[in-house]
This record gives sequence, structure tokens and C-alpha cells, in this order.
Amino acid sequence: MAAGGEHAFDFLNRPRVFPTGGIDWRCASEDRLWRYNLHYFDYLLDMGRSFENASALIDDWIRQNPPGTIDAWEPFPVSLRVVNWIKFFLKPNVRGRVQPHWRESLCRQLSWLERNVERHLLANHYFKNGKALYFGGMYFEGPDAARWQERGRKILSAEIEEQILPDGGHFERSPMYHAMILSDVLDLMNLEMGFPGQNLPALAGRLRGKARSMLSFLLATSHPDGGIALFNDAAFGIETAPAELARYYERLTGERIDSPNDPVLSFPQTGYFVMAPAPGDRLIIDCGPVGPDYQPGHSHCDTLSFELSLSGKRVVVDSGCAQYTDGRIRRYNRGNSGHNTVTVDRENQSEVWGAHRCARSARPLRAVLSRNPDGSLHFEGAHDGYRRLPGSPSHTRSVEWSGKTISIDDRVDGRGTHAIESRLHIHPDLSITVAAGKALVRAGTSTIASISAVGAGRIVGAEGVYCPEFGKTVPCPLLVVIVPQASLPFWSGWRIDLP
Repeated sequence: MAAGGEHAFDFLNRPRVFPTGGIDWRCASEDRLWRYNLHYFDYLLDMGRSFENASALIDDWIRQNPPGTIDAWEPFPVSLRVVNWIKFFLKPNVRGRVQPHWRESLCRQLSWLERNVERHLLANHYFKNGKALYFGGMYFEGPDAARWQERGRKILSAEIEEQILPDGGHFERSPMYHAMILSDVLDLMNLEMGFPGQNLPALAGRLRGKARSMLSFLLATSHPDGGIALFNDAAFGIETAPAELARYYERLTGERIDSPNDPVLSFPQTGYFVMAPAPGDRLIIDCGPVGPDYQPGHSHCDTLSFELSLSGKRVVVDSGCAQYTDGRIRRYNRGNSGHNTVTVDRENQSEVWGAHRCARSARPLRAVLSRNPDGSLHFEGAHDGYRRLPGSPSHTRSVEWSGKTISIDDRVDGRGTHAIESRLHIHPDLSITVAAGKALVRAGTSTIASISAVGAGRIVGAEGVYCPEFGKTVPCPLLVVIVPQASLPFWSGWRIDLP
């Protein structure tokens, strides 16, 4: 709960305080995602929020948002609100004080949701719809509740197989949405443990295995600082942190799962590959599909992009995700410009457009991660995103981490002459100095890495953008190598030397 009391809300780093008793549920001055957050009612469960205030918010919402009200009654906000209200109603200090008209409103919302599940969007929206119907069916009794429960069970039973890949990753390839669906799976486990008489083995029997694989994946692909990687639409502060999800899982199952300490970790179905030669050092590569073919709305041009942490601190970063509204920063975050990969002819590797659209997308051709007999770590992957261009270019990236040297080799195969560009975003807490063909990366006065361009082209220092949270845009150092006319096949790359 933000400073300012129980009528203060801070979503997407945009705080707003409403006068007592005067919530503007339509909030026309804010964008849709902010308004959605207002209608989610996550804040109903805030520590320190009084029962009286929570009651007033529910009453005010019911009074001001009759069925069909824009934003408030769209299926996704309805799904999140239904679950949050039920969680609130089940709190020990609330159970005996749930008002009849609250339950009536909740029934009305579930009936409306049942008729408006988001089959046109599917993916995480459809999963949320199923979860809400399942929660509603477990909470209420009677024929409507039985029907909601069965509809929710059918959706969830199908979607946990569709959306959770064999390696534990979520099929939208966003660590943020992965954390969201994992939290949903844990909530469903928790719900069923609270209603043991329901006897629902068809779903309950699969939840723990899915939760375990998802948690193992999330811990393995997070950074040493405990935060998620920022591939595709992902930002900090939206979903529950990996460590808290691990504690939630342990409370439910009694099983503790820690971050793995293997030097190489491959998740081939999701397309994430992790090098971790020492504690605190981690290089995470994305070489997977941008998302499911039928729902690539959260896709970015980050195929063969990577993030790097050294000694527990992020050094090479993805540009992240600042907003879901279309515009300059959204295009930067989604396009090649915001990622640490190769650009051909100033074109995006996947044809992202609008706020959540994608036409032809880059597809991985191969991806292999291995540990060599001498202890060095080696990755090679390729994608076909540029084959639509004249000369049918394709990009292959090899990464080798040997001792204190990380070598990144980029080969562009095909025909003809093309403009080639490669970028590295450096964390804004660090500084760079470019001289004599090298970029020194410093934390204060300490040099933590020396980065050189390999092959044609020279390093130029520039300013990039880092968006670790929604509503937060921070300038960051950017290293760029541009070759305006390169004859294919063409080879270049980076060399990162550690002290």
C-alpha cells in the first residue's frame, strides 16, 4: 500500500491518491493497464489494509460498476478480481463478515465470466479464466457452482499441458508470465488442500509435478541477484519473486527446491540456455520461439540475445519492458534495438508491430549448450528471422566461456551486401570508457570487464534505454558496432575479458 493511506494506489510506478470515498474507477487519464490493476483488487490483501476500508472498496466497486462497465467487466480483470475477493472472503477475520450482496456480486461476475471466457486470446488469459471459474466453483455450492468448477477444471486440465512445456518453461517465453502461471498453479494446490472433501484427483494429481518443474526452471533461469531475466515482455515488481514462489511451494509441499549449481543448464523446449561457471556468474541466452504461433503478443526480438551477471551483479542487460501502450519506447523494447543481438539491414528479426502484434517471426534453427573436457562452456544457435530479406541471410551465434574470457562469434550467412549492427546494453549502475578499440566497463573505480569488437567494425559508445519496471525508463550505456556494407557470409563478434 503506497504512502498516503488506504485510498492511495501505486501501479506501474504511477501513484495516485483518491479522496476518501471518491474512487474514480474509470480513471480516463490513466492507460488501460493501470485501470486494469485498479480493478484486479490485488490490494485487497495488502498487509495493514483495514477490514472497514476493504469493505468500503468492495461496496463502492459494486455501486459504480454495473455489469458491462468498460474495463471493470472485461474477462481478464474479472478473473483476477474473483480470485482476490474469494481469498479475502476466506481470511479468518473476514469469513463471518462476508456480506450477502458481496456474494451476489461475485456470483454475477462468475456467471458473466462463464459466458465470456477468452478463447479468442487463449494463453495466460484463458488460464486465468479457468482458475477463476475453478475458485468460484470450489467456494460456492449448488448447480451453478458445480458447472463453474467443471468448466474451470476442463480449461485448467487442458491448459497446464498446453502451456507448461516439458522442460518446465511457460510457452509464452516470458519469465514474468512464467512466474504468474506458477503462482496460479500454487494457488490451485493451496485451494485444493483447503477443500479436502472435494476429492479432485484428475487435476490435483498433476499440479505438484507441474509446479516443481516450473519452479526448477524459474530458479535456474534467474540471475544471481534473485531476479528474473527480462526476455520478451518481462519486468520486475509485477509478479511474485522467484524466492517467494520457492517458499510458497515449500510451505505447501514440505519440499525445498534451491537454485541449481550446474555450470550448464539447457531448456530446449523453451529455448533458454544458461552458463554458470562459478557462483555469482551467469550468462542466459534466449534461442527459442518468440511464443506460441497463435498468441505471440508478448514477443520481443531477442532471439540469440543474452544477459550477463558477474560476481552477483548484472552487467549486460535486456532493455526490459516499460509499457504496453504502443509508442517509441514500446517499439524500442520489442524491437532489435532493445536487445543484445545482431541486426541485418536495420530490420527487426521478427516483424513486431503495434503494442502486441507479430507477423513473421524468427524461428530457431538449432541450439546446443555443452561443457568441453577442458571445463570451458560452449553454446551455438541459429535463427531464420532474416531469410525474408534479399540474399536470405541467417544468423548463427557461438558463445564460449573459457576461464576469464567470454567469446561471442556472430556469423551471417547468405548472399549479397548488407548492413550489420550488433549491440550490448550495459547496466546503468556501470560506466563505460571506449578507447583504443576497447570498452572498459567500470563499477565506480573498479574495472569489471574489458569488451572488444572482433572482426570488422569498431566499438562506439552510445546511450541506450533500460526499463526494468513498468513506467521506469533509465538511460544506460550502450556499445554498438556497425558495418554499413558487409558482404555475406560475414563474421564478427565480441570478446569480454574479466579481471
